[in-house]
Amino acid sequence: MTSTTERENDDAVLLADDQPQGRLARLARLQALQIVLVLALIILIFAVLRPTTFLTPFNIRGIVVNTSILAVLGVGMTFVIITGGIDLSIGSVLVFSGVIADKTMLLMGGKGWGTAIVGIVVACLCGLGWGLVNGVLIARARVPPLIVTLGTLGMALGFSQIITGGIDLRDAPDVLVNSVGFGNIVGQVPTLSVIALLVVVLGGIVLHRTRFGLYTFAVGSNAEAGRRVGVRVDRHLIKVYALAGLVAGFAGILNLAFFQSTTISGQSNTNLNVIAGVVIGGTSLFGGVGSIFGTVIGLFIPSVLQNGFVILGVQSFWQQVVVGAVLIAAVFVDQARRAAALRGASLQFPFLSRFGSGSRKVNR
Repeated sequence: MTSTTERENDDAVLLADDQPQGRLARLARLQALQIVLVLALIILIFAVLRPTTFLTPFNIRGIVVNTSILAVLGVGMTFVIITGGIDLSIGSVLVFSGVIADKTMLLMGGKGWGTAIVGIVVACLCGLGWGLVNGVLIARARVPPLIVTLGTLGMALGFSQIITGGIDLRDAPDVLVNSVGFGNIVGQVPTLSVIALLVVVLGGIVLHRTRFGLYTFAVGSNAEAGRRVGVRVDRHLIKVYALAGLVAGFAGILNLAFFQSTTISGQSNTNLNVIAGVVIGGTSLFGGVGSIFGTVIGLFIPSVLQNGFVILGVQSFWQQVVVGAVLIAAVFVDQARRAAALRGASLQFPFLSRFGSGSRKVNR
């Protein structure tokens, strides 16, 4: 005989398929379209200004590679922000994971794939550990995500500096550097970007096609409504932050392979760049709305701007100014449209969306 909890869980997943699309879902789809148009406009401007240098295969490859590690981080951050949270620690977790992986591979003394695989596993476990710390403190201790992740940001970076004495480590096996960091799958298609694409695709499937993704939208839309239909909100939040930590740890080993260094002092703006890309891509800081596709497009905007400014001879510092302005505008527009979309809606709680592009509501 089916228990009450099991029935409630089924209610949270088997939502009515014939309900009309919700306003918030249409808002998310509109934002995704608009951000694609913004990116296309930026590319067009730089292509017109520098037609012989901007749209070359070499330059496009550079933009894609520079965005790849941020895209891996963006997958975890998208889940976090959809729940209405934030994770400021991902840059430091990336560094810490790379440091521990580097130390481990150095102690093993090998230069082959056996050593590299151990390093990959160690980096992922380190990231997972920090993610669990964030999740437990946020979900169980009820400490605000901003404070928890700001604290773990300092802790992870501090431990990294203590372990290394503040000096970058450069002990990644040659096979990892040559195959992942600078290798190509075929032709000029970089291995690093293909790996990032696989992470992005997997993240999109999990977010938009699984119960885990559905619960993520539910928690971000209305945590209390989620509890009433059987979602274990606290446990799910822990899983979401653990996922963010896991992908940050994996990004740490990719970063080590690409830069051949732990880049301890080079990740100070990583968390803000990723958050900016996720929000610019249409994921709402208020929770309940977002997509992996939008995140990837949003992350390409800073990369294209930086690359274009370099080609034009403009100081790269202007990139931060432009991205900051776009971020503020994106949040302002999201807030205004969200209020307009919900104004007059006769709903007890916002929509639970399985797919990100369509919304569904629970019939109680």
